[in-house]
Amino acid sequence: MARRHTSRRLAADTGLLVVAAAFVLPLAWVLLSAVDPGADLRVKIPDGLTSAHFDAVLTEDVTFRPLLNSLILCGGATLLTVVCAALAAYPLSRFRSRLNRPFLLTILFATSLPITAIMVPVYALFVQVDLIDTMQGTVFFFAASQLPFAIWLMKNFMDGVPKELEEAAWTDGASSLQSLVRIVLPLMGPGVAVVTVFAFVMMWGNFFVPFMLLLTPDQMPAAVSINEFFGNRGMVAYGQLAAFSIIYSTPVILLYVLVARRLGGGFALGGAVKG
Repeated sequence: MARRHTSRRLAADTGLLVVAAAFVLPLAWVLLSAVDPGADLRVKIPDGLTSAHFDAVLTEDVTFRPLLNSLILCGGATLLTVVCAALAAYPLSRFRSRLNRPFLLTILFATSLPITAIMVPVYALFVQVDLIDTMQGTVFFFAASQLPFAIWLMKNFMDGVPKELEEAAWTDGASSLQSLVRIVLPLMGPGVAVVTVFAFVMMWGNFFVPFMLLLTPDQMPAAVSINEFFGNRGMVAYGQLAAFSIIYSTPVILLYVLVARRLGGGFALGGAVKG
């Protein structure tokens, strides 16, 4: 019996190591290739170290302008998504109606629609309303595409905040909007952080939407400009691609570090409604 338990544990550990290797090897390639003078597709220890790849990509046209465009697009769309998700999730969480469940199922179905299936009508609509090749139009579509799942997440987190706290605020004369902003959202800080990180990361890595909706090269985000490292006839600047990938990943990593404490803090509601 003990031998069978040991064999199962070894099999589980082996499977976990294989999964870990599947994640670690691409990251190792990126880190090593960024400083390898002879970078290629292989994961290998560099023969020497160089900063030439970073020097080549750290220019306004290659990195700085696309990153700024990405921050504007994803930051603005994330802010719009979080605000709209909070306003939509609040009545779904606090008021009971026969329409709540059908509405939630409808927006859940909206999350399953492939983005490629709706881009043709969206493109035609944006042309008619003169939003094609505009930053604000791309922000609106980014926010709309992430809003259904953001509402689901926000509503589930909001259900964990005791309604009695709001009732006490209403007794003191607070409105529903004031109780949402001053009581509910501060108490569900980890939930807001989760929605923020989820929405930002999903938008940050999106290539297809800005590629379709933006036409001017100066407005392209980093998710699209990374395609420039893939040259004609299969030629790829592997070292520059790895260096750009590290720089491109930095904002997402910084965002996660900033909200990590909020994510791990949980809902500090113990004893909040006692007495």
